Amino acid sequence: MFAERLKEARKAKQYSQAEVSKMLGVTQQAVGKWETGRSTPDPQTVARLAEILDTPADVLLGLRKEPNAASAVGRNAFSRYTESQIPVVGTVRAGYGALAFEEDYGKEYACVKDPENYFFLVVKGDSMEPRISDGDLALVHRQNTLDNGDLGVLVYGADGEGTLKKYIQRGNSVVLHPFNPAYDEMVIKGEDLDHLYIAGKVVETKAKW
Repeated sequence: MFAERLKEARKAKQYSQAEVSKMLGVTQQAVGKWETGRSTPDPQTVARLAEILDTPADVLLGLRKEPNAASAVGRNAFSRYTESQIPVVGTVRAGYGALAFEEDYGKEYACVKDPENYFFLVVKGDSMEPRISDGDLALVHRQNTLDNGDLGVLVYGADGEGTLKKYIQRGNSVVLHPFNPAYDEMVIKGEDLDHLYIAGKVVETKAKW
């Protein structure tokens, strides 16, 4: 059923209904109705949803099943690429404006288009529970910008260590948002933004390896 496939694809990408509605320019109620099956989006919107959720439109619509159907929805469409070895690091730091990667944990396989632009980071701590746990692996695409709502690896301060947080732009400030309600958000604004480095965007996570 389209409603279930849509919900599954959204959760696989770790987006909230509100984030999807914002990206589409529709109300959150509209997304809620699609996910409960009370209404269905038009073909143009389905195409946009497929783009946002990295899932082929015909898979979303149930016209085609991927080879391993259960995990096909929201699988970042990486299956087109061959497996490459991606370095696994324990720490990301910012020094002299460049990012340094420390603690070499060897390599792990991932299916990505341009392997040199990716790294795995071993997640530390429980600030992203219950979705991401201590010791999980995050596959990160190296990039120095993030869109509102992206999950990113960010380094704050000259001696800061990379932290995995949800990146939220709020007015003139940036909020680093943990999933675990026991932790506070960090709000960075003004000159402090000069000390925030974006190491990359988290594209998928794997449970403890």
